[in-house]
Amino acid sequence: MDPLSDVLSLIRPDNYLSAGFDIGAPWAIQFPDQGQNIKTAAVVKGACWLAVDGMADPVHLKTGDCVLLPHGKAFLMGSNLDISPMEAGKTFKPTGFGHIRTLNGGGDCVVASSRFGLKGPQADLLLKMLPPLAVIRDRAGSTELRYCIERTMAEMRKNDPGSKLILQHLAHMMLIQALRMYLSNDAKGIGWFFALADPQISIAISAIHAAPAQNWTVESLAQTAAMSRSAFAARFKEKVGQSPMTYLTHWRMLLAGEKLLNSREPISQISLSLGYESESAFSTAFKRVMGCAPRGYSKAVACIPRSSPVPS
Repeated sequence: MDPLSDVLSLIRPDNYLSAGFDIGAPWAIQFPDQGQNIKTAAVVKGACWLAVDGMADPVHLKTGDCVLLPHGKAFLMGSNLDISPMEAGKTFKPTGFGHIRTLNGGGDCVVASSRFGLKGPQADLLLKMLPPLAVIRDRAGSTELRYCIERTMAEMRKNDPGSKLILQHLAHMMLIQALRMYLSNDAKGIGWFFALADPQISIAISAIHAAPAQNWTVESLAQTAAMSRSAFAARFKEKVGQSPMTYLTHWRMLLAGEKLLNSREPISQISLSLGYESESAFSTAFKRVMGCAPRGYSKAVACIPRSSPVPS
């Protein structure tokens, strides 16, 4: 798999809500804090304003625009943000998964949204990479995202047998397409996610993910990226925020944590599978990165630091 697929597989975003609304003007809806969830929303028809808690200025969204709300902050949507808003919890409570709710007679704006819960203890691996709000504008080249939005609305309207499963898959597709487009739209930041936009550093990250047990060195990774050692080391640190060897160690430990939680492999086998000939060396690295010893990890996930060991 590629690095983005690897990370999404590791944190396992679970889509447990896809719904939409068709609302007439004037309108405003206040959505509460989403907790440790990622929310996506797309304007299918019309236009609206979006204001996110902690952000100074609202943004205007038009047909085809999509937003990511990675930090779960409360937000306000509406045709006019100055009017008294409806509360989302009361307004949408009767609506089940995959339904479209008509409000105020409909006709002014149609919005489709999905919400993902993150099961993995390393959820911050993706979440802290992203800003509180990422806006993906409708533009040439957004055919795949537009397809996901249109198919989502079609499934919500039909509500045929199997629609819930189809909507879950479409929601995952929309999330990945939105992340792709955000990255390709000159998104700025430091971390593995933003480094994927650098062709040469992306090759090195992909190599690490494809073969984490390999005896990588800065020299061998630089050769893989077709760069000199010094230029590679400097650019990797600039783009990712840490050295190549530190990134390699941290990625290995995240994979180890996943195996400790979800497999019955002995620690000795896990350490060998990730390039460690010595179980004691592996255990030392694991405790340094993850915050607790591997032997007690599956019973004490709470001891893992809230922030992922892979920095933003």
